[in-house]
Amino acid sequence: MIKLLEQAKFLLHITSSHHIVRRYFVVNGFDGALTMLGLIIGFLLSSSTDLSVIVNACLGAAIALGMSGVSSAYVSESAERQHELGKLEEAMISDLQSSAHGQAARSVPLLIALVNGLSPLIISLLIISPLLISHAGLSLPVSPLYSAIFIALILVFLLGVFLGRIAGVSWLRSGIQTLLIAMITIVLIYLFTG
Repeated sequence: MIKLLEQAKFLLHITSSHHIVRRYFVVNGFDGALTMLGLIIGFLLSSSTDLSVIVNACLGAAIALGMSGVSSAYVSESAERQHELGKLEEAMISDLQSSAHGQAARSVPLLIALVNGLSPLIISLLIISPLLISHAGLSLPVSPLYSAIFIALILVFLLGVFLGRIAGVSWLRSGIQTLLIAMITIVLIYLFTG
């Protein structure tokens, strides 16, 4: 496993793709969090109490976000990596398919696609975990919908903290900014659906 991670790190390094992976993680994680937040607020406003419907809708959206992320990133990144490899082969007047650059052109799109798809899926599953727990028959001290909203807000804040750390700016300010975006999202949902 460690060797596989080191190989992935090397391939991301020679293609300068680590920043792409980081960006996709944050962007799609944020999409997953706001999508789940929107669904949950929508269910709260509709006064829907059928937990089975809520869980199925949220799981459906989470899976769709994951599949969309994997497939769209793989298709676009594969094309970009093959294009870059072709330019490098042309400049070097050599076939690089069996080189580290050739391996990177084949492997990096898959790595990026997995991050792009797993980020919203995992974040969505974390957010709806109170719904899943309650649906399984376990009682929670707080309503599962409100618990899910709380988790969504915490995760949005943490994504902001992560961005702040990357940018070298105040992690607190960055976390509050992303939290503010989530709060504006909630207000807009209330305004347009309430």
